[in-house]
Amino acid sequence: MHKLESRSDIIRGFSPAWFITTMGTGIIGALLINFPYRTPALQYISWGISLVNLTVFLACCVLFSWRLIRYRDFYSILMHPQQSMLLGAIPMGLCTLVVCLVWTLKPYNVPWMPVLALVLWCIDVVLSVMSFLVIPFLVTSHQKHVLETVNATLLLPAVPTIVAATGGAIVASVHNGGVATTIVTISYMLWAMGMGVAMLLTIVYLIRLVLFKLPPKEAIATAFIPLGPFGQASYGIQLLGVQAARLFPTELSQIAYLGDILLSIGFFVGLMIWSLATWWFAHAVYSMVYTRVHGKIPFNLGWWALIFPISTFAASTNSLWALTGYTFFRVLASFVIVGVTLLWISIVTLTICYAWTGELFKAATVVQLELKDTVPEDFDSENPEECLE
Repeated sequence: MHKLESRSDIIRGFSPAWFITTMGTGIIGALLINFPYRTPALQYISWGISLVNLTVFLACCVLFSWRLIRYRDFYSILMHPQQSMLLGAIPMGLCTLVVCLVWTLKPYNVPWMPVLALVLWCIDVVLSVMSFLVIPFLVTSHQKHVLETVNATLLLPAVPTIVAATGGAIVASVHNGGVATTIVTISYMLWAMGMGVAMLLTIVYLIRLVLFKLPPKEAIATAFIPLGPFGQASYGIQLLGVQAARLFPTELSQIAYLGDILLSIGFFVGLMIWSLATWWFAHAVYSMVYTRVHGKIPFNLGWWALIFPISTFAASTNSLWALTGYTFFRVLASFVIVGVTLLWISIVTLTICYAWTGELFKAATVVQLELKDTVPEDFDSENPEECLE
């Protein structure tokens, strides 16, 4: 780590962006568990990736907590127009652990797994709702944003609730009765909250692209972020429809017909959103290619923004195959899963190399130093607007 002045810079430079690595790693493990052409080897590989993701997530929690305790800069992070957006990666990373836990242990009927999954999901919901409510309020009340410099990370605070809704459908699959029905109902609410705000913020980002064109090459990977909420929303609404059809006829006898209706709506809405996600996928690929043709794209943690959005598109495609049986969706899902897995391997390799030299931590340390300028020394909590003039 010769790029760093001291090893303490690792802690100082450990930003919330590192939790994006857990999002990407976790969803890769989940995709391999449900690969359209299943083999025992893939199951073992997915288990290994899930264990690695658990280790990485715990390490990120320890290092980030250490940073907050040592430098006491959480408020500065909240006020930062970019770092605050990445706080939503924490509940999304946790949700990937919950999903992998359910799908890995479900075939073995482990008695304690449903309870553990429910507890972790409840924690994830709390963190997701906090991100959803707090960060957008700070965006509109405290932080300074300029449309020309806005990128797709603006969508991140809204995505955790969509991810939590999808996780809720998966957790509900190992529960029955009133507990499962409550989980599904809450998940529908989370899905609507996140999807509604994500669509509004996507409009803001699209206006920024029209007026000021593509993001700079250092942030071009964020062009894939809009694919995330749409891919995840499509996937989530399909899974929720399946669980509604399973639970509502018996648990909500007064509206027993609602289950089948929600299953049909889940497929139809999921297909429509998947189609919209296809446009964002194509646009993001074109943006990356166009930027690469005009110059080299430097590696940074932002490259991890490629993995999770593409993976949600693959998961949605795989779910459409499960509902329809169309070979087209099965082949496309397999192709995308293989491609994103290879991309994940290459990004993991680059991340390890650049982290070992200290370059990733050094770049984050620069941001950490900039945070000092975010909150003035004479900050008055009763008049916060004065410190941002």
